[in-house]
Amino acid sequence: MIEARNLTKRYGEKFAVKDLSFTVRPGIVTGFLGPNGAGKSTTMRMILGLDRPTSGEALINGKPYATVHAPMQLVGALLDAKDVHGGRTARAHLTALVQSNGLPERRVAEVLAITGMTETAGRRIKGFSLGMSQRLGIAAAMLGDPEILIFDEPVNGLDPEGILWIRRFMQGLAAEGRTVFVSSHLMSEMENTAEHLIVIGLGKLLADMSTKDFIAANSAGRVKVRSPQADELIRALRTAGLEATEVDGHLEVLGTSTDAVGDLAAASRLTVHELCIERSSLEQAFMEMTKESVEYQSTEATAGSTQ
Repeated sequence: MIEARNLTKRYGEKFAVKDLSFTVRPGIVTGFLGPNGAGKSTTMRMILGLDRPTSGEALINGKPYATVHAPMQLVGALLDAKDVHGGRTARAHLTALVQSNGLPERRVAEVLAITGMTETAGRRIKGFSLGMSQRLGIAAAMLGDPEILIFDEPVNGLDPEGILWIRRFMQGLAAEGRTVFVSSHLMSEMENTAEHLIVIGLGKLLADMSTKDFIAANSAGRVKVRSPQADELIRALRTAGLEATEVDGHLEVLGTSTDAVGDLAAASRLTVHELCIERSSLEQAFMEMTKESVEYQSTEATAGSTQ
């Protein structure tokens, strides 16, 4: 289990993280989301003892990471896939880690197999693509067979097959009862992978809830209806106090239900070919929640505009 208790990190007058508290529990994949500059990487670094909090504390199974005995057997982490010695081979890199941490040498072959890198283990790391570096970083994180995994942007550089693999891999780890904490900017992947979300903005906690509840709480259900008598249906909806918007050959109606729209169409003797409820995606819900917490706001003007 990972705990942040009133975690704060300040650089001069600027807060990277401010009074942040949350718990990451075992048995599920927990996604860690936030706009650029939200404080995600700083938080992960404080959890791993790489940055010292200004105040508050981060705990691993109730203890600061720095006090943990045999840390690689408790926590496996991937923060920067390219932060390795490029002149070494993948096998040599992993071998150095097991030897320096008192781990069994057999783990090198095992994690190479787990990450699909057995055939490339003899290649030098400096020639690796970002996707291959990510797999190597995940292999290194798994050397101690840890019960807690922390991944920062693990799908960067992976092809579709690799993304599907890491999704199933993380879900499999959680199913074994491990704690899996993963940050990503790829919302569609987090929607498919994470069961629970912790969302921060400008260093503060914005949400700590299930992915399903997060989407429901930050989006409005839209009734989608398609009718060959769209103009008449729009008038009937407006008479009932509902606004309909035409989108790509169908109508979208907010603030109502499919039953209400269907009953209204039937009462007006109007034909309906399609009627369903549409929910926002995680990306749409995330953009809605964090719109006031974005550090860098773009403008509508194009790069070449002189206005």
